Amino acid sequence: MNAPLYDTAILRLAATIPHLGRLEQPQGTAERRSPVCGSRVIADVTLDDEGRISSLGLELSACALGQASANLMASHAIGRTPEELAGARDALAAWLAGERDDPDGWPGLDQLARARPHTGRHAAIRLPFEAAAEAAERARG
Repeated sequence: MNAPLYDTAILRLAATIPHLGRLEQPQGTAERRSPVCGSRVIADVTLDDEGRISSLGLELSACALGQASANLMASHAIGRTPEELAGARDALAAWLAGERDDPDGWPGLDQLARARPHTGRHAAIRLPFEAAAEAAERARG
């Protein structure tokens, strides 16, 4: 029997997303949508003087996997550079596609392993990382 796609850990992550709500004065904003499932993520970012993410705001409408991914991204984004976020985005996409064996060290992404065979869910999982990486790049100017 196959393990259920949504387990307690995924549902807990989906229910406890940090940094929800838009920022009042973001330096960079990006919106990403998935035409496959209809998920949508808007990420707002500000950077500190060293070019690291100092604040993050999220608005999202996504399935539990997209929400869990948003939690994992948002829980570890503060203090990261735009390059680190872009690297995590790319590693996540490659891992989901089966092009690598691990998601390259971003904390907690291994909790999404049961979704790897479900390619229709990959877009929702990638959206938070895509939106945040794009917003961080825009914030850098």
